[in-house]
Amino acid sequence: MNSSLRVHTIRLHPGDDVMPELKKFIAENQIEAGFIMSAVGSLTQYNLRFANQPDGSQGEGHFEVVSLTGLLSTEGNHVHLSVSDSTGRTIGGHLLDGNLVYTTLEVVIGEDPNHIYHRETDPTFGYKELVVKNINK
Repeated sequence: MNSSLRVHTIRLHPGDDVMPELKKFIAENQIEAGFIMSAVGSLTQYNLRFANQPDGSQGEGHFEVVSLTGLLSTEGNHVHLSVSDSTGRTIGGHLLDGNLVYTTLEVVIGEDPNHIYHRETDPTFGYKELVVKNINK
């Protein structure tokens, strides 16, 4: 079976805000079913929403990106970030706006052109949750 996977690699620069830059790239490239394959870099500021919390938590300093994972689509994104400080203390959560690149953030994004990631409100909690549509059926 032939794979139709597409791969995109982007570099974010000092001062870039991670989530708006990812959204911009997804919109410009009309990615309907994307996923983060790999990411390395550093931040000077993080803004994450922790589990079951209504608001974000921020931190400033120098942080290594130890994990960036998630699903990306023109219809909505769900991305998590983990960063560590100079002592190795690691913190992670739901990526919000306000995560600023220090030196670089190199992100590899996979794209599955056979599917569309759609988000619909799930009545259980009221959040927009993933619905996968196969465009080949």
